[in-house]
Amino acid sequence: MLTCVDPGPAVVVCSTCRHSREARDDAEGVRGGARLAAALTRLKAAEPRYAGIAVQEMACLFACQDHCTVHLRAPGKIGYVLGRFQADADSARAILDYAVLHAASEHGRVAYSLWPEGVKGHFITRTPPPGFIAE
Repeated sequence: MLTCVDPGPAVVVCSTCRHSREARDDAEGVRGGARLAAALTRLKAAEPRYAGIAVQEMACLFACQDHCTVHLRAPGKIGYVLGRFQADADSARAILDYAVLHAASEHGRVAYSLWPEGVKGHFITRTPPPGFIAE
């Protein structure tokens, strides 16, 4: 049931997420999560600054009310679940830009003044790394 992946900094994208709160699929019959995963993968491949961030797909993050959901994680850092994204290149860029800042941070906290505009208002939860709680 579990698949071993690189434990380094990653954006885990829900590949089965709804397209929107109202619709499971888009007009072409594709789920929003699949579209967002493809946008993240294309952007990561096209821009070297994202080389240190893995894009990993997982079926269902159980955040169905918050379509197009991702989990940002890195070893020893607070993780975050974000959602309610459009499945497009602008959202992918904001997510990966934040992931770079998150990976470079000491404990997973990124100063709000550095947040890309495209992630503001999209945070759902934060998760402590194994063996820790956040202060």
